[in-house]
Amino acid sequence: MSVTALARWCYRHRLVVLLLWVGALFGLGFAASTAGTDYANVFSLPNTDSKRAYDLMEKAFPDSAGDTDTVVWKVDGGTVEDPSVRSRIQPALDEIGRMKGVGGVTSPYAGTQGAAQVSGNGRIAYAQITFTEQANAVPKELVQNVVDTAQKAERGGLQVELGGQAIQRVQEPPTGIAEIVGILAAAVVLFLAFGSLFAMLLPIGIAVFGVGTGLFSTQLLSHATDIPDLAPLLATLIGLGVGIDYALFIVTRHRRGILRGMAPEESVVTALNTSGRAVLFAGGTVCIALAGMLVTNLRFLDGVVIGTSLTVVLSVLAAVTLLPALLGFLGTRVLSRRQRRRLAAEGPEPERASGLAARWSTNVQRRPRSIAVMALVVMAILAIPVLSLRLGATDQGNDQASTTTRKAYDLLAEGFGPGFNGPLQVVSDGGDANALVRGIEATDGVARVAALPPARGVTVIQVVPTTSPQSERTDRLIDTLREKVIPDAGANAHVGGVTAISKDFSSVTGERLPYFIATIIGLGFLLLMLAFRSLVVPLTAALMNLIAAAASFGVLVAIFQWGWGLELLGLGKEGPVNAFLPVIMLSLLFGLSMDYQVFLVSRMHEEWVHTKDNARAVRVGLAETSRVINSAALIMVCVFLAFVLSGDSGAAMAGVGLAAAVALDAFILRTALVPAAMHLLGNANWWLPAGLEKRLPHLAVEPQEDAVAEPAAEGGATVVHGFVRDAEGGPVDSAILTLLTPGGRQADRVTSLADGSYILSAPASGTYLLAVTATAYAARARHLSVGTEPLVYDVELTADEVDEVDAVN
Repeated sequence: MSVTALARWCYRHRLVVLLLWVGALFGLGFAASTAGTDYANVFSLPNTDSKRAYDLMEKAFPDSAGDTDTVVWKVDGGTVEDPSVRSRIQPALDEIGRMKGVGGVTSPYAGTQGAAQVSGNGRIAYAQITFTEQANAVPKELVQNVVDTAQKAERGGLQVELGGQAIQRVQEPPTGIAEIVGILAAAVVLFLAFGSLFAMLLPIGIAVFGVGTGLFSTQLLSHATDIPDLAPLLATLIGLGVGIDYALFIVTRHRRGILRGMAPEESVVTALNTSGRAVLFAGGTVCIALAGMLVTNLRFLDGVVIGTSLTVVLSVLAAVTLLPALLGFLGTRVLSRRQRRRLAAEGPEPERASGLAARWSTNVQRRPRSIAVMALVVMAILAIPVLSLRLGATDQGNDQASTTTRKAYDLLAEGFGPGFNGPLQVVSDGGDANALVRGIEATDGVARVAALPPARGVTVIQVVPTTSPQSERTDRLIDTLREKVIPDAGANAHVGGVTAISKDFSSVTGERLPYFIATIIGLGFLLLMLAFRSLVVPLTAALMNLIAAAASFGVLVAIFQWGWGLELLGLGKEGPVNAFLPVIMLSLLFGLSMDYQVFLVSRMHEEWVHTKDNARAVRVGLAETSRVINSAALIMVCVFLAFVLSGDSGAAMAGVGLAAAVALDAFILRTALVPAAMHLLGNANWWLPAGLEKRLPHLAVEPQEDAVAEPAAEGGATVVHGFVRDAEGGPVDSAILTLLTPGGRQADRVTSLADGSYILSAPASGTYLLAVTATAYAARARHLSVGTEPLVYDVELTADEVDEVDAVN
C-alpha cells in the first residue's frame, strides 16, 4: 500500500484506526502489568581481566548473590564504642536483621571481627546489610523500612546515613516526573507554535501512544531477552522527542495545505505524501543509527538497541496511521479560530514564506561566508573541552550533596580513606598467594590489603587504594597490578571489582568507538546519497554530525567532568563521563540530526528539481523549514532537559548532552552553517557522477508525482478554464481557485471574474488538485487529470458541506 493510499484509508476509517491503537495500548499495558518486569544488567566484557576475575569469583562463591548495602554513623564527640551510641545503633541493626528479605547484618560490635569496621579515630563506623535479592529485585517498601529504622537512631551529635544500590533506588524521584515535565514543556512550545489547543494535543497524543506501546512491548520482551533497566528510560527519552517532532512536521504541512485552500482529506493525504515520507525516512535513519551500537559488541547495549528502536518504530507507525485518523476527526479545527476566520473571509493564503524565517534565509544568502565562519568559531570553542574527555563510571560520590547515599559515601571516605568506596579484588587460582599479598602491600597507592580464606582453590585479596574509584591514580594502580605486581609474584591472578570493571568497560568502549562512528557515518552517507542523488550533501551532513558531536561532548565535559554549573543544575559532584554514554549519545544524536538534515534538504531538493537554481533552492528550503525545525528542536531540548529530574545520573547526563547536541545542531548547524555552506558550494551540492547515477537505486524522500507536473521542455503547458456558479446557476465572482500538484506545490492561483469565469495555467500534463473557496460558500476540492489540450471544468458552489466538487461539464 502506498503512502497516499494508507493516509486516505486511515482518514476515512478513522474510528477503526483509533480503536485499534487504543486497544493496542491498553492491551499491551494490561499484559505488561500482569507479567511484571525482568530487566537484567549484563555487563559482559569478553577477554578482559575483570571478566576473568568475575568468573573465578562466581566459581568460588556461587551463593553470594544478594545486594550488599551499608549503614554508616558518625559521632561528633567521644567514640562509636560509647554505650550511649551503641545502645541506639545496635537495636536498630537487630531490627533490620529480623526483616523478611534481609539475609544478614554484619555489625562492628560483633567481637574482634567487627573492629575493622571502625575508623582509626573511633568516630565513624559502618555495618553491612546483605539482602536476599539483587538491588532491582529488593522491594522498595523493605528498603524504605531499613532506611527509616536506621535513621530513627539519630540524635544530636550522632549522624546516621545509608549507601548502596538498593538504598539509591528509594531516594530517586517518583517515576514519571521527568516525562510529565517534558510533556508539559513541549505542550507550551506547541501551543505557541500553533495557537490551537487541538493542534497542540495532536503531537503529544501521538508521542504518548508511540512511547506507551513501545515501553509496554519492551517490558514484555525483558522476559525473553536481556534488557537493562536503563533501556526504558532511554526509550522514553528518544520516543517522546521523535514522536512529538514527527507529528509536528506532518501537522505543520497539513495546516499549510488547509490554509492554501485544500479540503481536509486532500491536505492530510498531501501532508503524508510529503512530510510523511520524510518521517518514514528519518525514522529509518534513527533505527539504523541505534543499530550501529551493535558494532561495539557490548551485550549491555543490545537491550538498549531493542527498546529504543522498537519505540521509534511504533512512534513512526503512530505518526503515519493514527495521526491521519485524528486529523480526520478535527477537520479544519486543526487551525486556530483566528486562522479559520481569516480563511473564510480572505480565502487561501498564497504560497510564500514570510516573517523572521524568510528574512534570516535572505541574510544567509547575502552573507554566507561570514555566517559560516561565525558558526564554525562558536562550535570550535564549545568543542575545546572534549580534548580532556575521560570515560569512566559515576558512583554515589557523584550524587547530590543532600542525598543519604552521597553523605554515606563521604563519611566512608573520611573514616576509611578515599579508596574504601571502590576496593579492588585480586582473584588468584594458582601460584604463591602470600608472595602476591606481599607484592601488593609494597605497591605505591595501596592503603590496605586483606586476603580472604581460600575457597575451591580460589583466593580473593581485597585491595583498598589510597585514591578514590574515579581517580586516574586508581586506574594506574590497576595497570601496575596487572602488568608488574602479579607477573613478578608468579601468580595466576586477575584484578576485578566494580572499579576494575568500570575501567575495562571504558577501555573497550574507547577502542571500539572509532568503528562505531565509521559505521553510522558511512550508513548515513549512503542513505543521503541515495535520497538526494548527491555526493556533497551527504558529505556535508557527515561533517556536520562530527562537529555537533564534538561540541556537545565539549559541553558534557565542561559540566559533568569540570563541574561548571553542576550545583546550579542540582546534579551532584563532578566526575568522569559515563563510558556507555558516547555510544548511546552518538547514536541518538546522529539519528536526530539526520532528521533535521532530511527535512531541510528534502525541501531544498524539491525546489532544486523544479528550478535548477541552487540559490533559490537553499533560500526557499531554509525559509520554509527553519521555523518548524527550530520548534521541533526546542521541544526536544525541553524533553531532554526534563530528564535531569529523573534521579538517574546516567539519564541526567544523557539528557543534558542530547539537549546541548540538538540545540547546537538545529539552531547553529542546520539554520546557519549548512545553508551557508550550500550557498558557497553552489550547484556542486547536487553533483553525482553520471556512472554512479545509473548504478544507484532510487530512494525518493519527495513524492514522485511532482515530477509529472513539471513544465515540459516544449509545449507541455496547458490550461484549465470554466465558470464558477452557485446552486441556482448564477455566477460567483471573487472566488479563489488554486491549482496544486500532488506534492502540495501551488501551480497557479486566480480569482474568478464578475461573470464567474476563470482560467488557470497548468505547467504540464498530469494530475492536479483544484481547490475553490468563496465567501459564504463551502470550500470545494477535486482532482483533475490534465492532458495536452485545454480542460473545460465548471464548478458549482453550495452552502452545503460535501466532500467533492460537482462538475457541470
